[in-house]
Amino acid sequence: MSDTPARDVRIAVQLQPQHADYHQLRDAVRRAEDAGVDVVFNWDHFYPLSGDPDGKHFECWTMLGAWAEQTERVEIGALVTCNSYRNPDLLADMARTVDHISGGRLILGIGAGWFAKDYERFGYEFGTAGSRIADLAQALPRIRHRLAEGNPAPTRRIPVMIGGGGERKTLRLVAEHADVWHSFGDVDTLTRKSAILDEHGAAVGRDTAALVERSVGVSAPPEEVGQALVDAGATLFTIGSSGPGYDLSLVERWVRWRDERR
Repeated sequence: MSDTPARDVRIAVQLQPQHADYHQLRDAVRRAEDAGVDVVFNWDHFYPLSGDPDGKHFECWTMLGAWAEQTERVEIGALVTCNSYRNPDLLADMARTVDHISGGRLILGIGAGWFAKDYERFGYEFGTAGSRIADLAQALPRIRHRLAEGNPAPTRRIPVMIGGGGERKTLRLVAEHADVWHSFGDVDTLTRKSAILDEHGAAVGRDTAALVERSVGVSAPPEEVGQALVDAGATLFTIGSSGPGYDLSLVERWVRWRDERR
């Protein structure tokens, strides 16, 4: 166990860029920042994941550039960028640019990719789960190298968030490269996979218990699941909201819960 002091609980919202006009997204970002969230995420897809499969949708990174200008306090990022869609060096330079636009508020979320429709419609090779993880493993050092080569340099060491739960390969990459791990599943899953992450950390000589923040998506009220997830090690909680209305009522409940804890 690490002797590092406990992290503060943070609340994020994922504003899913589907089924909305852009002015509705812009308004949701404003409302989320005004509500007191710590982080505003979008996602990196080309088509909706729910509702009308060919409904309205917007691209991830151009949107993050706009959010960087619009917002003042919140961190921003993708939950998560698909590694397959951009050359890693290009992605790093995009991240460096958004980092500067935002004044140092970017989280570089990244994952191996999974949504076949995106690949097929946009002409990317889908490959296999194994090949996509292998590509991510090759990309992560290139991203760090390119960030270090940038002029001007990033305003800070841009935190890398890796999303995924594969116990043998993905969690190994988290142990090697990530500042934040975004997990999927319930408390028991988080507890078990967090322990596996720390085993990988020990194998690569990195104190992941201290250095890697645990992030989890939530859809229930904080009174029902919050404390159990904190006890399991989670400190970053993300609530999803879709267009066109972008209901933030559950987000506001989580923000109040965070404030009461503090």
